[in-house]
Amino acid sequence: MHTYEVGCREQELVEIYALRYQTYCLECGFLPPAEYPAGLESDEFDARSAHFAAHNVDGAVVGTARLVLGAQGEPFPFVSHCPVFDDVALPAPELTAEVSRLAVKKDYRRRTGDTWFGVNTADGDAADSGQGRRTNAPVVVLGLYRQMYRYSREKGIRYWYAAMERPLARALARFDFIFVPIGAERDYYGPVTPYLADLKEIEDRLKVTKPELLDWFQYGP
Repeated sequence: MHTYEVGCREQELVEIYALRYQTYCLECGFLPPAEYPAGLESDEFDARSAHFAAHNVDGAVVGTARLVLGAQGEPFPFVSHCPVFDDVALPAPELTAEVSRLAVKKDYRRRTGDTWFGVNTADGDAADSGQGRRTNAPVVVLGLYRQMYRYSREKGIRYWYAAMERPLARALARFDFIFVPIGAERDYYGPVTPYLADLKEIEDRLKVTKPELLDWFQYGP
């Protein structure tokens, strides 16, 4: 039903920025719409990011995320907003990327309790409730994470930062995709906590707990 792509073409980037504008500026009010008169939300980190898009059967972008890549002497986006605990040892920048700007189109968030990033705050949100397209949002999110994971393996990236809301961290943990908090919760596009994930540890865990999911992440179509 969906395709997931990296290395987006110019027109795809326009659709991605438009979805981000709709989500971050209009729906959530995290960013002032007046600063983006063209209706496209973009920032200084996009130039050093890998962009990912989920498409529906008609080819329209219905979900997006990016990996901000490490750059010599350049901080990751979360650093200035979410300081880490003093005792946290951070990995080398060249082995690390930051997951950010996750957004799912409103039409693909259909259940009561669905958040703006496309998962449900209730337990069992990934299960099919018998109402058809209601499972689309978790599929979109997992598909985006799968493509970011494949890209990271190809590029030698082992660690991911993410400044995210706790419901998203809990939803990912249900799939044994564990992010460890490395700082206190702060107000950064809403209440978020800085997290760090070790992709090697996630692989090792999934080999034991969810080998089918790991196989889909690594080799599935």
